[in-house]
Amino acid sequence: MKEININEIDGFKIGNTQDYDAMTGVTVILCEKGGMAGIDISGGGPASRETPLLSPLTADNPINAVVLSGGSAFGLAAADGVMQWLEERKIGFDTKFAYVPLVVQSCIFDLAVGRSDIRPDAAMGKAACDNAMLNAPKSGIVGGGTGAAVGKIRGISHSTKSGLGLYAVQVGDLKIGAVVVLNAFGDIFDCETGEQIAGAKDENGNYIDSAAELFNIKAGENLFRGNKQNTTIACIITNGNFTCAQMNKIAAMARGAYSRCICPVGTMADGDSIYAVCSGEVDADINAVGTLAADVLGYAIKDAVLKAKK
Repeated sequence: MKEININEIDGFKIGNTQDYDAMTGVTVILCEKGGMAGIDISGGGPASRETPLLSPLTADNPINAVVLSGGSAFGLAAADGVMQWLEERKIGFDTKFAYVPLVVQSCIFDLAVGRSDIRPDAAMGKAACDNAMLNAPKSGIVGGGTGAAVGKIRGISHSTKSGLGLYAVQVGDLKIGAVVVLNAFGDIFDCETGEQIAGAKDENGNYIDSAAELFNIKAGENLFRGNKQNTTIACIITNGNFTCAQMNKIAAMARGAYSRCICPVGTMADGDSIYAVCSGEVDADINAVGTLAADVLGYAIKDAVLKAKK
């Protein structure tokens, strides 16, 4: 197994755009030829678009893009621009009347960070697609991770800045990578050592134990108050060949990274979601790919923290 650049995974292109005045942005993962996809939603407050498309009970159609953005539910407008960009290139489901791109999206809450009146829109969605054609994605305080932070049990002022993380590996002909927007309520731990690398801080700038702090919260208290809004959203991409149902399982297995690296995780104050998309080029074992999905996502989470510090 060797680490590779995520843009080496055939069938995908990744692009970012951001507004640093508003501290929000958009990341798009394009699969122009289509990709079978699944999703795992474990948070209590997801903001998402078209996720029922990924159910094994619906038509088994490949999707054309995954969008990860800021802006809370307002940010879902970014997918309109992605759809326009794809339609202009005749990419999507051919209805004989129009090409209808199949675009899914999830958003983080970043309205409390910069300007709450400026959110990702169709123009930003299109810009992210244009940048994806360069196929040179960067991690850090970019794209959907521009306004991200972690460890918010005491509010934004006691949190740690994070951002967008990327990581990918190759095993034989199989390639798999992860894109993550890390905006967690909980603290962040190194996937290799278990050491805390980001999270909530006390008045002296020292890390605190957010899980322990939960025991001081009264029953029924709204964790969304006090600038504590959160969500970690991610996308696993692979050149493996799987069905929609199998990609849902791979997305679920990838959630192991959240458990390893984020604590507390999946709370009612999070909208944690993980997409998984394949380009269908290499036959592989679902158990091996699901295990690798959790591994690369763990390293992408680490990347989101370390690159935000630079």
